[in-house]
Amino acid sequence: MDLFEFAAATQQTPQQRHAELCRIVRHNNELYYAKAQPEISDAEYDKLYREIEELEAAHPEFITPDSPTQRVGNDLSEGFRKVTHPAPMQSIDDIFEHKAEQGETDAELVDFYTRLAAHLGQESPRVTIEPKIDGCAVTLLYRQGKLAYAATRGDGHTGDDITENVRTIHSVPFTLPAGAPELLEVRGEIYMPSADFEQLNAERDADGLPPFANPRNATAGTIKLLDAAEVARRPLRFLAHGLGVYRGEELRTTADFAGLLDRMGIPRNKPIIYAESLEATRTAVKNINTLRQDLGYGTDGAVIKLDDFGLRDSLGSTARAPRWAAAFKYLPEQKETRLLNITIQVGRTGVLTPVAELEPVQLSGTTVSRATLHNQDEIERKDIRIGDTVLMEKSGEIIPAVVHVVKSKRPADAAPYSLYDAVGGVCPSCGAPIAQEEGQVAWRCTNFTCPAQAAMRTTYFCRREALDIENLGGTVAEALVNRGIITSPLDLFSLTTEQLGALNLGTDDEPRRFGEKNAVKALAALDKARSLPLERWLTAFGIPTIGTVTARTTAKYHKDLADLAAGHFLRLLVHLEDGIEAYNALNPKARANKDKDKESLLAQQEALKIELINAAESYSARGYVSWEEDGANKLKFTNPLGAVSTRKLIAYFQSTAGKSVLQTLESLNINPIAEGYVENMAQQAEGPLSGLTFVLTGALSRPRPEFEKQIAAAGGKATGSVTKKTSYLVAGEGGGSKRDKAAKLGIPIIDEAALLTLLEGGTL
Repeated sequence: MDLFEFAAATQQTPQQRHAELCRIVRHNNELYYAKAQPEISDAEYDKLYREIEELEAAHPEFITPDSPTQRVGNDLSEGFRKVTHPAPMQSIDDIFEHKAEQGETDAELVDFYTRLAAHLGQESPRVTIEPKIDGCAVTLLYRQGKLAYAATRGDGHTGDDITENVRTIHSVPFTLPAGAPELLEVRGEIYMPSADFEQLNAERDADGLPPFANPRNATAGTIKLLDAAEVARRPLRFLAHGLGVYRGEELRTTADFAGLLDRMGIPRNKPIIYAESLEATRTAVKNINTLRQDLGYGTDGAVIKLDDFGLRDSLGSTARAPRWAAAFKYLPEQKETRLLNITIQVGRTGVLTPVAELEPVQLSGTTVSRATLHNQDEIERKDIRIGDTVLMEKSGEIIPAVVHVVKSKRPADAAPYSLYDAVGGVCPSCGAPIAQEEGQVAWRCTNFTCPAQAAMRTTYFCRREALDIENLGGTVAEALVNRGIITSPLDLFSLTTEQLGALNLGTDDEPRRFGEKNAVKALAALDKARSLPLERWLTAFGIPTIGTVTARTTAKYHKDLADLAAGHFLRLLVHLEDGIEAYNALNPKARANKDKDKESLLAQQEALKIELINAAESYSARGYVSWEEDGANKLKFTNPLGAVSTRKLIAYFQSTAGKSVLQTLESLNINPIAEGYVENMAQQAEGPLSGLTFVLTGALSRPRPEFEKQIAAAGGKATGSVTKKTSYLVAGEGGGSKRDKAAKLGIPIIDEAALLTLLEGGTL
């Protein structure tokens, strides 16, 4: 019996039932909004929430300010500066699609439109209909055309300042073009495209990490990371759909607002369908349900809004949501089917992934016969057993997923599933022992030369983002491995036209040759790959956490593969991270040090700081590393490669497998050169800023590295700490301790406009 069956079966008074439902919903709000770790599906949550609404409609005395129906979900987190919204950031009331046997499937939509018309005294008010993006609500506030901050919805009145994280989203402009309004607050959603989400989860599976439940869950977890460099490695996007506070030319309708967003280069939600009658609205909602299948990101409904902004103001809002809008939630297409078996796939890093083999079922327009179960923990959490009847749906309308087991239909002999027991403790591909790394949920094959790994690694190696080897992915890679022609991706470079052309892609009974033409193309691509830059090769290696973005960043700091593999810079980064952590632990103001001698702690800090400065001297001089002092005996260091990625790179090149790769490449006379290598990031040119030192702080219109490059190109120098040698502090909104220190030292504080004047050779 699951949570919902138990709640329904328990004998409760309406008031007890209401209290129990509120407790459950608040618990799931905490998991969904604040922790990004939902335990139930959206459909199951909606069922609970609707029951609360029905109880409160029948018993208004149950309504309290603390009821979930009176508050928006709270996503506030520790570690972020708080922003007070200039206008409340509300939610939208949901209306639901019903099953056909309950009458009109869109009866709640009809009721909403009818009420809207009655409140306005109009027979057919004009409305807009657009997809409801399954993402994370965010607001962007622009002042004088510059991004002042980005914030989450929080509790509707106060949000988390996530400006630095949002600056990593390429689709969000930091500076608006000429003609920008004096004040523009844009509300919208940060989301993750479905294909990118699927790839992210595949990488997490390969790394033995727990998968994200859905794209929204992955997005929420990402925007709350405290390290913007890690956020930049995640494929986030933004779409605007609403207006907050505003000072500019009058906006009367949705079309006016959409036109403004287009002129400003701010991406917006599409399509928007206009409807001037109830029937047109019903048709548009149905059309959105079809169109959203091809958007490439998660949606779960259609948002209906009154088109006229003036009429919106006249209707106002409740404590939780506007009266002029509603979100029509489509029934998730869910179907039951039987789980016939669980098979095991071995990934490119040796992780064993359980896959549900299902009786084929039509779901959201396609036939579903398989679905990943991710790992043993996921199987145990949902108590999935072979022979079970399972309820299936597509996460974000894209990815098949098991919602839950229909326990009432479980066969009497269905036994709990153990991946380890199912494979007998050995890899199903090569027979080597499997093991779990400490702290990880995944089982992994311990044999690096495992054929399954070789096939998957070869496919990954040949991807377009990696070495772009034409015709050597998937089926061809498997055939090369299974027929013993190659045992690793690097064996591809030893193939001949005859070998590859004669490759049998079929069976011994029904052979299918790869062919000489395909072989010639593939070998030409392999020859071209020899001279591809380090960043492409680094991607091809398939090192956990090292994707295309991290590979490009890493290549900026290493001239070639040999330089990277030597690991001098990587080990320095780890040394600095550990050293600065130790430095901050010696802070006399820390609670753990309250009974210790302050002078002794300060002396230890100073000695450690000198050691770190000396260790980093050559790299600091080249602008590779820097750290900031916050004025409270603390140092802040940002690893340009990311802490996890740095350690993964060191581990790879020190491993037996990594050393084998280096030896093989050396024998092939391949040492990839970094295309993006920057030998001296601190090298100063002659220009209008020669001899001047700048410190940047606060929320600026563009990422700090862009300003630092401009300053360096003009002969100046950008550093992280305010000292007596600082010429100017360039301050955006905020700035805190650096502003205070600059004021104390008499350092001039200027804004971006003043910096631009100096860059152009002007004077202040």
